[in-house]
Amino acid sequence: MSPFKTTLLIAASVAATLSAGCGEKASGAAGAEHSAAASTDYERGPHRGRMLRDGDLAIEMTIFEDGVPPEFHVYAHQGDKPLSPAEVNLAVELTRLGPKVDRFTFTPREDYFVGSGVVKEPHSFDVKVTAVRAGKTSSWTYQSYEGRTTILADQADAAGVKVEPAGPASIDEFVSLTGRVELQPEGRAEVRAWYPGRIVTMTRSIGDRVTKGETLATVTSSESLQTYAIPAPISGVVMERGATVGDVAGSTPLYVIADPRKLHAEFFIYPRDAERLRAGQRVTVKNVGGDRTYAGKIEVILPTADMLTQTVIAHVDLPNPDGLAWRPGQAVEGQVVVASEQVPLAVRTRALQRFRDFTVVYARVDETYEVRMLELGRQSPEWTEVLGGVDPGEVYVSDNAFLIRADVEKSGASHDH
Repeated sequence: MSPFKTTLLIAASVAATLSAGCGEKASGAAGAEHSAAASTDYERGPHRGRMLRDGDLAIEMTIFEDGVPPEFHVYAHQGDKPLSPAEVNLAVELTRLGPKVDRFTFTPREDYFVGSGVVKEPHSFDVKVTAVRAGKTSSWTYQSYEGRTTILADQADAAGVKVEPAGPASIDEFVSLTGRVELQPEGRAEVRAWYPGRIVTMTRSIGDRVTKGETLATVTSSESLQTYAIPAPISGVVMERGATVGDVAGSTPLYVIADPRKLHAEFFIYPRDAERLRAGQRVTVKNVGGDRTYAGKIEVILPTADMLTQTVIAHVDLPNPDGLAWRPGQAVEGQVVVASEQVPLAVRTRALQRFRDFTVVYARVDETYEVRMLELGRQSPEWTEVLGGVDPGEVYVSDNAFLIRADVEKSGASHDH
């Protein structure tokens, strides 16, 4: 079985065993904790919120987020009739994955209670509601999860899920370039006869590898009638052969030799970027397929511009010891670091995923994974600055986060209040 198929099978196996990420449950007992319907099959009130009942007291829980940051709007009922908020004291605790606890007090507003703060994303928590009316205390607990799933550690390892803590990073600003691989001047040689004369021998053909100093041809001089040897001026590969035995050697090259170990990338710099680039700057060179990269630096920027395109040329040396990694004429791309700034909090750019209308990462606590909605700043191909949504040191999925996202989506992660 191919490695690709094996990876797919592992991923499918992991996805099949991940637990549902966004179920909701409620539990309780009279005078202490009272039960709402299990899972997502719970009673809804007139405002489409979750109904919590204790005798003739009913509390309807909603999160209101129409044009304002999310906040609790809670309605009290006696039987099926609205109850004045002034008659009830209410408190809510939200225990998040971590655990972290958010506590809310409530004040009456018109015919409902409004919570004391913003209900931060994600809306994924264990909820405890306490209501006091006429000296009697009622409390309820229920689960309201979204963007959450569980995966065993060995399964995560098998699927290549990797994590790391969020922390400081250096955000690089890049200029993107396009270009091609070319032979360096010293990597190409034309082999000519030293004196006109008839070619006696030619020892190499196109594609042959030659070593510097070996004899490539012999020529009998037309003037001295002496036969002399013509050595290879460099080591490399015969790219062209321009004559045959018996021809009269003149100014036409007998051979063209290229040394594929002596290459550089030629990048085209457009006028808008020319002032930001200079020799010595770091540059990452990669082939068009992106499977081969090299970290180098700009060796030189040529002083003249092309008449038509107004581009100038930058050279980046490309080590090619086996002559196979890079090939002359090959298209390449470059990323040049033109500025770098340290930021206090960042995540890997490859870790970013989409969840609802948010850009997120998946935090991990033990074997549980959950979305973290992010407020983002500057971004580079490697790092993205985080302005809010995760805490320094919080562990998140840095590699193969799409597996977590796929399982959350499969489980039907909800945003239902």
